[in-house]
Amino acid sequence: MTAMANHKPSHFLWRMDGAVAIIQLNRPERKNPLTFESYAELRDTFRALHDAEDVHAVVFLPNGGNFCSGGDVHDIIGPLVKMSMKELLAFTRMTGDLVKAMLHCGKPIIAAIDGIAAGAGAIIAMASDLRIATPAAQTAFLFNRVGLAGCDMGACAILPRIIGQGRAAELLYTGHSMTAQEGERWGFYNKLVAADALEQEALSLARRIAAGPTFANGITKTQLNAEWSMSLDQAIESEAQAQAICMQTEDFERAYHAFVAKQKPVFEGN
Repeated sequence: MTAMANHKPSHFLWRMDGAVAIIQLNRPERKNPLTFESYAELRDTFRALHDAEDVHAVVFLPNGGNFCSGGDVHDIIGPLVKMSMKELLAFTRMTGDLVKAMLHCGKPIIAAIDGIAAGAGAIIAMASDLRIATPAAQTAFLFNRVGLAGCDMGACAILPRIIGQGRAAELLYTGHSMTAQEGERWGFYNKLVAADALEQEALSLARRIAAGPTFANGITKTQLNAEWSMSLDQAIESEAQAQAICMQTEDFERAYHAFVAKQKPVFEGN
């Protein structure tokens, strides 16, 4: 196990609020685009989070009124048009590895969206476990609008699970910019809040999750992702095994004793 309180990334902001890790891209003057370097550093950070004993939840915040405008036109798009097939595949696999790292980090991730979440920014929001937005949020899976397929970084697999096949197809075929109101109505956003309440709302939810049984929360995240590829019988059996494991934890026993004593349980993650 590792600790990440002293993590010092070079290409985005990182801070801790108790057991909650907070990430912000840090190019607000450009609406926070990603570069080759920030993609890779985010991937490596989420991989490291899997073994981080001092992080129980993650919040991905906007910066300067925008979440993320996707791949930087000059730093990424320009070089891509000059790359060989081998180089392009290495890049697309690397961006997909960021989503894999988010899915497998073992920590619930909350994306707090304000302003623009486009391209890879929309993907980061999609790959998070929970999404909160402001009324000004604009989310666009705009790959089609730049001559690419909508199947980027897992979008064709994950987005239909969140908003349904038809609505996902509409966004991925047209690059339509989903308004905050559409996003909430379609189930992409769990909640809309005022811009000045967004950070506090996201942190409050993250603190609530972080105070819960963190080992069990990690199991929940694993099962939520794994069961999409299982039959119903396989899913029920997998959950039986997962729950039996959780019943061996001290947190389960703590909850029982607290209930008997009519007290609120204090979980310790073991």
